[in-house]
Amino acid sequence: MRRALSLILLPAIALAGCTVGPDYEPPELAVPDLWRAAATAGLMEGEANLHLWWSGLRDPVLDELIGRVESDSLDLQIAAARIAEARARLGVARGRRMPDVDARGSAGVSERSDNGPLGLLAPPGGFGSQELYDVGFDASWEIDVFGRIRRSTESAAAAVEASIEDYRDVLVTLYAEVARNYVEARALQARIAYAEANARAQRGSLRLTRDRHEAGATSALDVAQAESNLKTTEAAIPSFRIALRFALNRLAVLLGQPPGSLDEIMSSARGLPDPEPELVAGVPADLMRQRPDLRRAERLLAAQTAQVGVATADLYPRFSLSGFFAVQATRLGDLTEGDSLTWGISLPIRWNLFDGGRVRSVIDIEEARAEQALIGYERALLLALEEVENALVAYALEGQRRDKLAAAVAATERTVELVDTQYRAGLTDFQNVLDAQRSLFQQQDRLAASEGQVVQNLIAIYKALGGGWDPGA
Repeated sequence: MRRALSLILLPAIALAGCTVGPDYEPPELAVPDLWRAAATAGLMEGEANLHLWWSGLRDPVLDELIGRVESDSLDLQIAAARIAEARARLGVARGRRMPDVDARGSAGVSERSDNGPLGLLAPPGGFGSQELYDVGFDASWEIDVFGRIRRSTESAAAAVEASIEDYRDVLVTLYAEVARNYVEARALQARIAYAEANARAQRGSLRLTRDRHEAGATSALDVAQAESNLKTTEAAIPSFRIALRFALNRLAVLLGQPPGSLDEIMSSARGLPDPEPELVAGVPADLMRQRPDLRRAERLLAAQTAQVGVATADLYPRFSLSGFFAVQATRLGDLTEGDSLTWGISLPIRWNLFDGGRVRSVIDIEEARAEQALIGYERALLLALEEVENALVAYALEGQRRDKLAAAVAATERTVELVDTQYRAGLTDFQNVLDAQRSLFQQQDRLAASEGQVVQNLIAIYKALGGGWDPGA
């Protein structure tokens, strides 16, 4: 047996170091040195603090909601299950490197026919029954001479890493979506508050015009116009409340909770988060390290490159080692005797010499898929750069719009005060009061929406930069 094993294993061991197919090397993709929108956004130089970016919004309620994401989100649980699946597939691939050993055993009784083909060989009195007992092991082992199994394991390991990056990508998206819906809800609360404040002021104007009409100081037209203005303002409130309910329900579902479960924590109108004035966005090259979707695309490219090696290995012979070791006897008590031992060992070799070009075509398929993965990686990088640049521009310009609207609101508030005083003194007609009140409500509503949009654009920057997890952890 020792001689047989030596004759079989020595050639296989000599060839075992050969691994066919391309060795993966991460591609070097060109990225710009600086953000083109940096001057517009007023970015500070330095390393961006992306791990806990929401702490810069300085809102304790938001911090509490963000803290629930990892433990409560169903989307994250699905992503975690995908990681478990990928790890199990890696275990299957690694298991192919080891021998398959099966234990077997049988016990049976048989008797040949005296009138059958072997009847002439029957002893006097005919064949008798015969017992047979068989206990042993069968083993087979594919010797990975050309690296087919090693490449399969390499591909499965890269797929595990890609699934982890997918989890991180879901985490980044969830953090951003929770923050975005939270800010949207706070902005809607502010818009409702402005609408209700304007409605109260317009009710006062309606009472004033009715009093003046009853006193004969004004016409019924002023009363009708005041009532129309009030109802128009009141009509906007239900649509705001509908949008608020949608935002709160969406926020609850993102956290794995039933709709309405966050009503208590969101019942107090705290106002919008107050972000820190300075924004540090790092440099474009950081995206390759920080954004999980880019990291996932790179790992998928590595996994597909290994699949080219798996397909290439089919061009070469496939060596296996198989054997058995057992004891056989016609009587149960003889199984422990040395003469009952039976064994065998062999080195099957299979080499596909002609298949009509099938293997070559499979290699072409895997190479084409690798090319697709590379192009997809490059495309993902371009989309990431675009997303960051757009978010930076939107944040900077919406901030300018917000400042202009704030100035417009302040001017319109002064206008309302002046025109109301003049109307009470009989120095102007009621149409000017209506125009000023209507303009104030519109400007305040636009300001509240813009203030919320500024914070949402800031959140979009952090999401585009891949914020929400620590690559060094």
